[in-house]
Amino acid sequence: MSTSPAPPRATLLLLAYLAFVSLGLPDGLLGVGWPSIRADFGVPTEAVGLLLTAGTVGYLASSVLAGFTLARLGVGALLAGSTLLASLALTGYAVSPGLAVLVGCALVLGLGSGAIDSGLNAYAAGAFGPRHMNWLHAFFGLGVAIGPLIMTAALSAGLAWRWGYGIVAGAQLALATAFALTVRAWQRRAPAPEPGVGTTDAAPAVRVPVLATLRLPAVWSGALAFALYVAIEVSAGLWAFLLLTQGRGLSAAVAGGCVSAYWGSLFVGRVVQGVVAERLGPRLVLRVSLGGMALGAALIAVPGSAVLAVLGLVVLGFAAAPVFPLLTLTTADRVGAAHADRAIGLQIGAAGVGAALVPTGLGVLISNVSVQVLGPALVVLALALIVLYELGARRPAAGSGPEQPGPGSDASGLAAAGPAASEPAASGAPAQSRAALPDADYPLSGPVRPVVDGR
Repeated sequence: MSTSPAPPRATLLLLAYLAFVSLGLPDGLLGVGWPSIRADFGVPTEAVGLLLTAGTVGYLASSVLAGFTLARLGVGALLAGSTLLASLALTGYAVSPGLAVLVGCALVLGLGSGAIDSGLNAYAAGAFGPRHMNWLHAFFGLGVAIGPLIMTAALSAGLAWRWGYGIVAGAQLALATAFALTVRAWQRRAPAPEPGVGTTDAAPAVRVPVLATLRLPAVWSGALAFALYVAIEVSAGLWAFLLLTQGRGLSAAVAGGCVSAYWGSLFVGRVVQGVVAERLGPRLVLRVSLGGMALGAALIAVPGSAVLAVLGLVVLGFAAAPVFPLLTLTTADRVGAAHADRAIGLQIGAAGVGAALVPTGLGVLISNVSVQVLGPALVVLALALIVLYELGARRPAAGSGPEQPGPGSDASGLAAAGPAASEPAASGAPAQSRAALPDADYPLSGPVRPVVDGR
């Protein structure tokens, strides 16, 4: 039978929260800092795509390979080294002489961030339990919200954009030092699963051919949905500052605060709507949230009004907050439990691609047409996401015939807590959904980043 995790050590828990905040800080810096960076280096607006692509490549590579590093170094050493790497990359941003060096630093920053994200998630999933996992990912959003404030404060004080990155580099260095000093404490932890969530005598996993997974339309429609969602989240955060200053006439200081409010609404939404989803079920919450995203995008698209644009950003952020975690948790309902792990991997990869390509494409449009295209583009993306979700929700899960909704499922037949509804139960105990288990929370993901998201 499963055992409860020991109460997490306060020091390690605090460091974990600070690490998730630090993961979000660089993402928040770029949106406010890019106009100044672009002017300083004399590059076109769409050149930001090079930074996004390099960072995404580094992040995806390191997050995949982090498991091998964990086995050799342990969590504490991995976190210390990766945070130091991120600090060095941010220092490179602060002293970069040109765009080419900045792109290289973005790749290194992605490598560090991906390893931090993967290592912390691997440790926290067993040592902290689902409740703390919720808040850890919400705190990523807090970090993204603080980032614009740091850059806005630096620019408002008459300092160069480099100071924003230098301040965050110093914070990362302090965190790396803290991880290095607690390496042995991280290694001594003995993670254990949450009662009713993890098991010690789980049934063997069902093996299916890889091609069988790749042939499922629901797998690819789900991956496209993740790409669209992250594209909306990242594009709004990246280009909102430019829209509010050049397109709506707000000052840089006010616009920076509004961008921070957008990321802050994601944080608040993840905290609040995680609880709501437990009570109302994921399908209803997802539908309302997707509709809210379309509404927020429509408000942003209204020409001329700065008030409506800012309101639209806040509505978009709050509505978007539960979409990534709930889509992840309900993957098994769309593709079948046997295909869920592979589908989730493809979804996370597609999210990274969407985060890099779509904001870059929008940058090209903004540069060649007008910053006013941002709102209509977000509306089109939000409507496409609604269509994809509805198509996936109506398609029966692969490999399963008609079934009656079981415990923890809502009237639509979608499990109220996602993949846990299809996971094998402990030996001798009936299978049940995560929603039916005590103290089971929805894990709220960030970054995207890519988790990233993640993000």
